[in-house]
Amino acid sequence: MRNMGIQVKRRRKFTSTTNSSHNLRVYPNLIKNLKPERIDQLWCSDITYIYLQSGFVYLAAIIDAFSRKIIGVCLGRTLAAELAIEALRMALKSRNTKDLIHHSDKGVQYCSYGYTDLLKEHNIKISMSSKGCPVDNAFAESFFGSLKVEEVYMWEYKNYEDAAERLPYFIEEVYNKKRLHSSIGYMPPEEFEKILENRLFDNVKNSCKIYAKLR
Repeated sequence: MRNMGIQVKRRRKFTSTTNSSHNLRVYPNLIKNLKPERIDQLWCSDITYIYLQSGFVYLAAIIDAFSRKIIGVCLGRTLAAELAIEALRMALKSRNTKDLIHHSDKGVQYCSYGYTDLLKEHNIKISMSSKGCPVDNAFAESFFGSLKVEEVYMWEYKNYEDAAERLPYFIEEVYNKKRLHSSIGYMPPEEFEKILENRLFDNVKNSCKIYAKLR
C-alpha cells in the first residue's frame, strides 16, 4: 500500500463498548498462559464500534482462537446484551462445545444472565479478562483491527444499511476464506480448518483399518 501511495487513516473518534460497572457475577481468568492446540478449545468474544457518517453501530464477534475463524457475529444499533447473545447463538449452531472455554471482558453484556446462562446450558467454561489486562483478548482485538483497516475505513459507510451489507461479505468471503494468517501457516481460517478435519478423518480411517486387521 505504501509503494502504491494508498493511505488508510484511522478514525480518532471513539466510543467505549465495555461497561464493567455493574453488580453482576464476574468469572476468573482461565486462559493465562493457555496456548490453544485444537479447534473449539477457546473462543474469544468482544464488541467494537463501527464508525458511520451518521454515527456509530456496534459489532459483536466470536473468534476461534486456534483457527482464527470468525464463528459468530451480530451487528446492532445499541450495546444491549442481546447483541452479544445473538453472536453466541450463531456460533453455537455450527460448532462443537465439548471441553470449550469462552473468554471475554467483564462487560455487562457478557456478565448478563442471558449470556452466562446460555454458556452454562451448553456446558461451556466461562473465563473473563483480569482487570487491566486487555492482552488476554488479543485474538478479538487483532480481528477488529484488521476489519477496520481493511474494510471499514476503506468504504466509509454512510448508514446502518451500508454496514449491514458490507460487513458480512468481508467477514465470510474475505477474512474467513481468503485472508492469509501468519499464525496458521499463511492460510485462510476456513482452509486451515478443512485441512485439520481431513487429517482427523484420515487418522480415524487408518485406526479402523489397523483395528480390523487385529481382529
